[in-house]
Amino acid sequence: MQVVFSKIAFGLLLLFFINGNTFSVEPKKAWEAYNSGDFVTALHIFRKLAAQGDSSAQYNLGMMYAFGQGVTQDNVYAHMWWTLAATSGDADAASYRDFLAKDMSLEEVSRARGLAQECLKKKYLGCE
Repeated sequence: MQVVFSKIAFGLLLLFFINGNTFSVEPKKAWEAYNSGDFVTALHIFRKLAAQGDSSAQYNLGMMYAFGQGVTQDNVYAHMWWTLAATSGDADAASYRDFLAKDMSLEEVSRARGLAQECLKKKYLGCE
């Protein structure tokens, strides 16, 4: 019994170690791509992290949509991503979202909020 428990504990520790390294490397790769102007790669990695609930990636996607970096500039999606990041407690995302909303129609803000709610219901999968 103790041998089985030891194997399970080792397996869980190994899984944690592998996942921990993946989570710490991915944001670095995204920033390296972003800073070198490879917005397509950065966007791909940020989307992957955002789908895992990473609020920093969601914030960064908001920025990329707000400024049209690697995507067509889209205030609705910028607002949506910042709303998702703000839901996780990102105060900067909430500030940017609220600032952006001043330049959006009520219809656009409503659409962005609806998209954010759908995304939350789907647990961040298929949010675009």
